[in-house]
Amino acid sequence: MRRADQPSRRTVLAAMAAAAVTGSAGVAAADPEAAMTTDSAAAGRAAPARTVDDRAWFTYGDWCSGTARGTRAVAGDRPGLVLATPAGTTDYTDPHTGTTASWQYGTWTSPAHRLAVPATEAIVSWNAHTPPGTWIRIEARVTYSDGTSGPWYVMGRWAYGDQDIRRTSVDDQSDGRSTVWTDTLAIDDPAAGLRLASCRLRLTLYRRPGTRATPTVWRLHAMGSDVPARFTVPASAPGLAKELAVPRYSQEIHKGQYPEYDNGGEAWCSPTSSQMIVEYWGGRLTPEQLAWVNPSYADPQVCHAARFTYDHQYGGCGNWPFNAAYAATFEGLGGVVTRLGSLTDLETLIAAGVPAITSQSFTKGELTGAGYGTAGHLMTVIGFTADGDVIANDPYSESNEAVRRVYRRREFENIWLRTKRYNSSGTVVSGTGGVCYLYFPADPTAAQRRALAAVGVRV
Repeated sequence: MRRADQPSRRTVLAAMAAAAVTGSAGVAAADPEAAMTTDSAAAGRAAPARTVDDRAWFTYGDWCSGTARGTRAVAGDRPGLVLATPAGTTDYTDPHTGTTASWQYGTWTSPAHRLAVPATEAIVSWNAHTPPGTWIRIEARVTYSDGTSGPWYVMGRWAYGDQDIRRTSVDDQSDGRSTVWTDTLAIDDPAAGLRLASCRLRLTLYRRPGTRATPTVWRLHAMGSDVPARFTVPASAPGLAKELAVPRYSQEIHKGQYPEYDNGGEAWCSPTSSQMIVEYWGGRLTPEQLAWVNPSYADPQVCHAARFTYDHQYGGCGNWPFNAAYAATFEGLGGVVTRLGSLTDLETLIAAGVPAITSQSFTKGELTGAGYGTAGHLMTVIGFTADGDVIANDPYSESNEAVRRVYRRREFENIWLRTKRYNSSGTVVSGTGGVCYLYFPADPTAAQRRALAAVGVRV
């Protein structure tokens, strides 16, 4: 989301949450399952020299390792989790429509995963199919480095469509030690030394009573990070000259379109970037899916991406996991939200044919050739020049033809990876610390699998 160097909602939240940068839903009851299972995949691992820990559940064995109540694991080319015999029925009142409805449900709770990197932040992302009449809830619970536990936090109530529920993040969740800011669970005062030591995730799958429909969850991903507080980052040496043929779409040609989905234009950098990479991997929307879009609008698929990533609580399309979940609704695609450590990581991905969506913020003049400043903006990295400069599809462009940009390597790397910066008023505010969306084939090639593993993503 680009907001001409005015604080975006995400930046305000991050600045409040990250004491390393700038200096209520009720707490859940104790979890009766807390000590029942342990993540054997993490046992005995030596802590790597990284500031990010990624853990994914996506194999049949992963789904069998958790605690199921009314759900079951399914095998096949893309193993997943589905409703079996529901554990019960519950009412849910949608806060955005006021509608109350009854839903059958089942749950799955992951084993506890001990973070190889004791973290100040955690982000959960997921890949799922929710046919009409179904939806899912994703929750996280952490254990702190002092041995105490936090509450179950809702990290999202999600459905692909918006006819059954409105997909939404949940505000006002805090236990006085950590807080959920839209899509990020953050320690309130990192400078005090408290960290997230382990986490458990819980899925709740819902369907309308009297039907046999079921959500299917293919992937659940937790990323914990403790990125150092820094205004500048070490420079990486150029190592690749390659450009991927990624479609180019401008967010700006959509100014004023669909006020109910944050009004197009500068608010749509995230879904516009997502749609570029979805189509790079062959994802296509049918005329029937696009029939709701005003036929006078160009690139209706961008409008569609905005509607189907829109977070009704956040009031925008920039919820990071909602974008990854949208991408994974296309056949054969997966998506995660993570953090990378350098442009070398991006070069590793580009070499294997995997583009990436990066999140950054900067003042006008910090990124030569951009011509704007932003408190938070997504763009798509599609390659590197022979000199090592970054080739990006920047959706904040006046036309599709103008989307391809070349940005200086050193400038781009610093504005993307730093965690502290000065805004145009001279105030110290936060940076994203290398946040990245990665979309990839659910059945990747060997080279793609190796490249993703090299940056911490297991597929």
